[in-house]
Amino acid sequence: MIADLKPYSEYRESCLSWLGKVPEHWKTERAKWLFAKMARPVRAEDEVVTCFRDGTVTLRKNRRLRGFTEATVEHGYQGIRKGDLVIHGMDAFAGAIGVSDSDGKGTPVYNVCQPSEGVNARYYAHLIRVMSQSQWILALAKGIRERSTDFRFETFGNQRVTLPPPDEQAAIVRFLNWTNGQLEKAIRAKRKVISLLNEQKQVIIHRTVTRGLDPSVSFKPSGISWLGDIPEHWDVRKLKFEMRFCGGGTPSKGNLSYWQGSIPWVSPKDMKTEIIRDTIDHITERAVEQSSTNLVSAGSLLMVVRSGILQRTIPVAKTICEVALNQDMKSLTSKGRLDLDYFALFIRGCEKQLLREWTKQGATVESIEHHYLSNTKVPIPPIQEQKHIIEQVVVEIAPITTAISRFEREIELLREYRTRLVADVVTGKLDVREAAAKLPVEAMSDLSDNDSVDALEDEPFEEEALV
Repeated sequence: MIADLKPYSEYRESCLSWLGKVPEHWKTERAKWLFAKMARPVRAEDEVVTCFRDGTVTLRKNRRLRGFTEATVEHGYQGIRKGDLVIHGMDAFAGAIGVSDSDGKGTPVYNVCQPSEGVNARYYAHLIRVMSQSQWILALAKGIRERSTDFRFETFGNQRVTLPPPDEQAAIVRFLNWTNGQLEKAIRAKRKVISLLNEQKQVIIHRTVTRGLDPSVSFKPSGISWLGDIPEHWDVRKLKFEMRFCGGGTPSKGNLSYWQGSIPWVSPKDMKTEIIRDTIDHITERAVEQSSTNLVSAGSLLMVVRSGILQRTIPVAKTICEVALNQDMKSLTSKGRLDLDYFALFIRGCEKQLLREWTKQGATVESIEHHYLSNTKVPIPPIQEQKHIIEQVVVEIAPITTAISRFEREIELLREYRTRLVADVVTGKLDVREAAAKLPVEAMSDLSDNDSVDALEDEPFEEEALV
């Protein structure tokens, strides 16, 4: 069905630089004539609604319970109703635009917009996200902090946007609901395979780092309740006797002389690969000298010690360059008997058990407590055996790692395709009216654009923007 889509028969210039040509019968109108900015009072029963960068606008508790910036005083909070178009004033440039699926309340940084009669809020959520992807919102908005903007209703309201006929807006939304559903099924299936492959990889790593390579060796009790027996010739030692630990800090964001320097500054959002070659943020030598951050030498093992991601994984990575750390990170260097690559393998193979050992439960943001970390007992094979274990594990998991990379690339391509398809449909580059009319009855249901793979799965290190 998607392959059969064709352009409209006639187009005209929209006179909008981010948009180009539009179908001949489409109008354009200023957004302020299509939406009214709401300023509803908050009701006692209202819970917090959050606008995420993937376009999800939902009750905070529906997404996750930890990892948010909590407001001490909800000053200026406003009522939000199901069906409102919500535009995040600071993060719209990054896609934080969507239609609320719930009643609740939200921060004053949100632009809460009620559509006029004949205006489909879900169509415009798609359209404004296309504006953000084209960098148009970033160009319009006044920056107020790094990688953020101040995109208020006044700016949005003065923008001319497309105005297809109401029935065509509905057809576009219906078609995108259906196509998103089909693509999400494909992505979920691939994610399930990736999950199974990761489990298989973890089993291999766990077996090797806890039992060794020689099945014929004698074993002894490890003295570690969750570990069981280990090879008889292995030692068991507390980490504080085998590792040096170093924490970090964040230089003042208000001091411009601390930022845009040449020193990579590692925070949890950089910990998406097993090797750190560069970072999103960089600081200056003055920042290192005058703040609580610390320089860490190349070859150190980096670990996230405070982040919502600790609910399910312990991100570790090795840095190949000198870096500085923020307060949510810790570096580990060996005193000689524990190879850092082996220890990283040990963490990945025993992640669930170590999470229970190291994390504090019940906090808004889970954290690895240094006391628990440093006093953890770990099995230590002879250093040469550690290196052999590393080599063997790399060989055994190589086919699995390759397969995982292939599925991840396929998911990335499906997401890119979805982004391109949405942009082409909502801007009128493709005509979906006939295709929408042929969709099965279930496609008529009011599916939420927020009911997506990206919405259901937390982005690993992306918290709600500060408010």
